[in-house]
Amino acid sequence: MHSKSLVATAAVLDVVLTLAFVVIGRSSHAEGITLAGTMTTWWPFLAGLAVGWIGTAAWLRPMSIVRSGIGIWLITVGIGMALRVVSGQGTAVSFIVVALVAVGVLLLGWRAAAIPILRRSRRKTPRGV
Repeated sequence: MHSKSLVATAAVLDVVLTLAFVVIGRSSHAEGITLAGTMTTWWPFLAGLAVGWIGTAAWLRPMSIVRSGIGIWLITVGIGMALRVVSGQGTAVSFIVVALVAVGVLLLGWRAAAIPILRRSRRKTPRGV
């Protein structure tokens, strides 16, 4: 996969997985999956994700768990929770713990799963192509 494609794919996966976290959370609390409700819950984490990508310069190594993934994860949750406080949304300790675990599994998990796949595909690609 071309590096620009890899960056775009990584960014899209991170966005989609933060949305999945929100949708799963909202449905598990019977809050309903409305556009307005989902956006209200999602925007703080989406903003945190953007800050995480910028703060870690993730476009340089989007697949790196250590150089990008951990920073993106922690910044996404940290900024997300801070913005939830500022906007009057809840930030119970149990929610913070669940968010840390769930977002960590999602954002780090897909990277961990993709790394061996990318390594195998690079070995199969002839040099100079």
